[in-house]
Amino acid sequence: MTVDRRVTTSYRLGAIYGLAAVCIWASFIVVSRLGVRTSLTPWDIAAIRFSVAGVLLFPLLLREGLALDRLGWTGVAAIIAGCGAPMVLLVSAGVTFAPAAHAGALFPGVMPLMVAILAAWFLRESFAGANWVGLAGILAGAIGIVWAGGGTLGTGQTIGHAMFLLAGLAWAAYTVAMRRARLGGLHAAAIAAVGSLVLYMPLYVAVVGASVFRAPAFDIALQALVQGVLTAIVALLLYGRMVSLLGATSGAAFVALTPVVTGLMGIPVLQEWPAASEWVAIGLISAGVYLVSGGPLPRRVCTPASPP
Repeated sequence: MTVDRRVTTSYRLGAIYGLAAVCIWASFIVVSRLGVRTSLTPWDIAAIRFSVAGVLLFPLLLREGLALDRLGWTGVAAIIAGCGAPMVLLVSAGVTFAPAAHAGALFPGVMPLMVAILAAWFLRESFAGANWVGLAGILAGAIGIVWAGGGTLGTGQTIGHAMFLLAGLAWAAYTVAMRRARLGGLHAAAIAAVGSLVLYMPLYVAVVGASVFRAPAFDIALQALVQGVLTAIVALLLYGRMVSLLGATSGAAFVALTPVVTGLMGIPVLQEWPAASEWVAIGLISAGVYLVSGGPLPRRVCTPASPP
């Protein structure tokens, strides 16, 4: 009985950490959409995020280093592109064209499909059974999102969709590079944040100037908190704690909730109501992510897990 109570307590704590991380990831998308709809540009949002996260994570990078011996310059570039300014710019620019719910479905939702493809190519990882069903669900959901948005190439929404997919590809490359080098999540985030601070901020100042300071102080503070602190640092710590309690497989299954939480969060904050067909597509992507990430299935259809 004592063991059961401990297991239940661990699961509850892990679930709390996981749900908190998912809410932060969803808020990153929703707050980005809110920023570009009010007083900020995608360039401003990226500048705010990495001026805050870069400074906060600089001491960690000084201690841990660039890990060039494990990553190489190609790996460092993949980390900075996939978790740094290029990814944030793609998402922030994409939400100027398409709703937050679409970003939630096509960015974190389709990203596991891209990780699977890159991992199969570069890491020789194979998939079977429920993984293929999950990948099919993700692909079907992505097609459904595009179809619900009109499905016509060149329209505003499909431009946003393309940006979300490119952001997912960049994040997938970051994930594969981090996995190949066996790099910790916070260490990788430090490389991305400080690298973006050093490389992006001079370009931002030279091209855009200090236009960000013309925005209301509340708008800047909101982006600094959500982007620079919660998303870039706190969510990674929560996710790591969740994985330590639930294990990598069950913990990763919580990512499946991100598209749904993004859609729900966009209703009160942005007054964006997904259509019925979009909810179906979001559900397909979420179920697909759950299967691909190894979410537990009913015992009668699930093969026994090997001992740890």
